[in-house]
Amino acid sequence: MPLRVVFMGTPDFSVPVLDAVVGAGHQVVAAYTRAPKPAGRGMDLRRSPVHVRADALGIPVLTPKTLRTEEAQATFASHNADVAVVVAYGLILPKPVLDAPRVCCLNLHASLLPRWRGAAPINRAVMAGDPESGVMVMRMEEGLDTGPVALTARVVIGPDMTAGELHDALSPLGAALMAEALGKIEDSSLAFAPQAGDGVTYASKITNEETRVDWQLTGPAVHDHVRGLSPFPGAWFAADLGKGEERVKLLRSERAEGSGAPGTLLSPDGVVACGEGAVRLVTVQRAGSKAMAFADFARGVRLAPGFKFG
Repeated sequence: MPLRVVFMGTPDFSVPVLDAVVGAGHQVVAAYTRAPKPAGRGMDLRRSPVHVRADALGIPVLTPKTLRTEEAQATFASHNADVAVVVAYGLILPKPVLDAPRVCCLNLHASLLPRWRGAAPINRAVMAGDPESGVMVMRMEEGLDTGPVALTARVVIGPDMTAGELHDALSPLGAALMAEALGKIEDSSLAFAPQAGDGVTYASKITNEETRVDWQLTGPAVHDHVRGLSPFPGAWFAADLGKGEERVKLLRSERAEGSGAPGTLLSPDGVVACGEGAVRLVTVQRAGSKAMAFADFARGVRLAPGFKFG
C-alpha cells in the first residue's frame, strides 16, 4: 500500500529523490524546503530546486523558518504522514517532528557513516582524498547524523573526480536507494543497524577562509583541495595581473612533477610548485568571466615561468 510521505529537502541533490518517491507511487502530502532567497542582479526571490519541482508536481510547499515552534510542529503532525523523507533540508528537526510520522523520519546522507557526519560530506570526502564515498538511508534521531543505517550504496572517488562529479553520481544512486527503503517499509522488511563507534569525522560547512589555495601544501593535497571545492564554492588563488591583485578561481587541476618556491609557475602549461611536488592548473575563471583553459588564461595575461601566485 502506498505511503503518505512528507518530503523535506532543498538543493538540486534532493530533486531526484523527490521524483523517485513520487515515481514509486507514494503520496507526497507536503514538501518542506528553505524559503525563497534574493538572488541575481535584480535580487528577485528565487525558489529552491525542490520548491520548483514540487510546484510542478502539484505538491503543497511549506517554507517555515524554524520547526521549533508549537505551531510548526502542529502543522507537521497534521499531515498524518507514515514517513518523512529528508534529503539536505537545512533545518534541524526537533523531537516532536521526529516523532510525528507513523513509522519514522528517514534521511539520505551522502557519506559512508560514521565518516563525514554533518553539512558538507561530499566536499570533505574529496578534499580529504578519500578513495570512496556513498549514500546511506538512516533513521533520524536527535544527534547529528547518528541514527542507525538501513541501506548503503558506494561510489569510487577517482583521482581527478571533483565534488560536483561526485554529487552527480550520488544523487541518482540515493534516489534509487530511498525508493528501495520505502518499498521495504511497505512490506515490513526494512531493518536498521547501529553505526560503527569508530571512525567518526565531521563535515563542517566550507568557510570562505579555507577556499584559498595554500601553495605550501604538497601537490597532491592542493589537487584534492581544488577538486573538493569544484565547482562550488571554488578554490582560488591571488595574482597580480597588472591592475592590482585579483582572485582567480581554480576549477580543475592535475597532479604534476616539479619543484621550486611554492606558488611559482614552472612551465607554460600551468605546472606550479607546491610545498612538496607540484600541481598543474587546468581550468581557471577570472571574476566576471567564463571558465577557460589555463593556457588561454596565461596567454591572455602574458604569464611566463617564474610568475608567482599568491
